[in-house]
Amino acid sequence: MQIIKVENLKKHYDYYQKEQGLKNSLRNVIKRKKLKKEAVNGINFNIEAGEIVGFIGPNGAGKTTTLKMLSGILFPTSGTATVGGFTPWERKKAFKMGFSIVMGQKTQLNWDLPAIETFNLNKCIYEVDDAVYKKTVGELVELLGVEPLMKTQVRRLSLGERMKMELIAALVHRPKIIFLDEPTIGLDFVSQKTIREFIRHYNEETGATILLTSHYVGDIESLCKRAIVINEGLLAYDGNLSDIVVDSTIEEAITKLYENGENGGGTG
Repeated sequence: MQIIKVENLKKHYDYYQKEQGLKNSLRNVIKRKKLKKEAVNGINFNIEAGEIVGFIGPNGAGKTTTLKMLSGILFPTSGTATVGGFTPWERKKAFKMGFSIVMGQKTQLNWDLPAIETFNLNKCIYEVDDAVYKKTVGELVELLGVEPLMKTQVRRLSLGERMKMELIAALVHRPKIIFLDEPTIGLDFVSQKTIREFIRHYNEETGATILLTSHYVGDIESLCKRAIVINEGLLAYDGNLSDIVVDSTIEEAITKLYENGENGGGTG
């Protein structure tokens, strides 16, 4: 069953160009040069329920913009998308109760409080039953090995420890669709490995659908059988990861796709 469907999705931004210096600043008050950034430019793909799909591309390719549209944070310029049967940017309550997004460079945790306070807040927001909440948090805390840190202020945690807490906070309501945007960014090898194993375990236990962006090759290779490659807002490849790394490393294969603007694979 296709749980995520994207058709000709576009997001364009207007921005202004300015040369340096006071003279140019004054000139811009009167007249500014308006430019358009095509962050996402007509992409199409479908994702089956239970898949872990790698969403790959260079910086500025449109990955995060796409995830923000699929999670309802941004409205598209044009095109359509359904996530779990809902149009994301309509932001219906039933939609918001069924997905979660984790962004490696942003936090939902309160900096001055222990992470457990955010877990409790999310329990109330997502209307999670007390018994279910206790069981879910207990399992997640044990899997990630953060029991000794539950009463520690978030500001006192290491980056890896905070990332583990971010994942728990995002999964309190047991979402069936998860968007992970650079969940291992800046982490050491051991922390990366722990989080990968956790993501794999959660997928196997719950059947959750996961769309993962990462610049770390290890994340994609260890978790994903399928890859969607995006470059300059355009789809460069959608298919089995193994098909693009037959005669090269994943870095070499993806670099070739960026350079050639190649389209291939089909939806796997």
